[in-house]
Amino acid sequence: MALVDIRRLAAVDMHGSAGTRLRRSIILAEFVLGAVAGSALGWWVFRSTDSTGWQLFGLYILGVCLNYVPLALHAVSLFDADKLRGELRGADIPAALRHYTAAQLWVFVPLLFLILAPWQAVTSRRRDR
Repeated sequence: MALVDIRRLAAVDMHGSAGTRLRRSIILAEFVLGAVAGSALGWWVFRSTDSTGWQLFGLYILGVCLNYVPLALHAVSLFDADKLRGELRGADIPAALRHYTAAQLWVFVPLLFLILAPWQAVTSRRRDR
């Protein structure tokens, strides 16, 4: 079993307990802003100082925020309510919410989702054949 299924994390986060359009919009905005604005902030912190500590902190912010890129891409592809329902078909939503509430903490491991996402996409396609 994977450390965290990034597509499922995005789907469960977008659905929440009710699956409303407002929730999907907020989560999509969170993921896109995290990827774009957060990465820009991390890069700015890294480039704007000569302090090694601050540069490392900037790189950490950048690495964490780059984890939002695959989440944002999955959120875009799952924004349609029918696609989201299809992704979560058969899932126990309350149990998935409990699991992914804790699993989302893996986002704080720099670059983890960015590395796992392509691998999970390839293995998912092989499984679906």
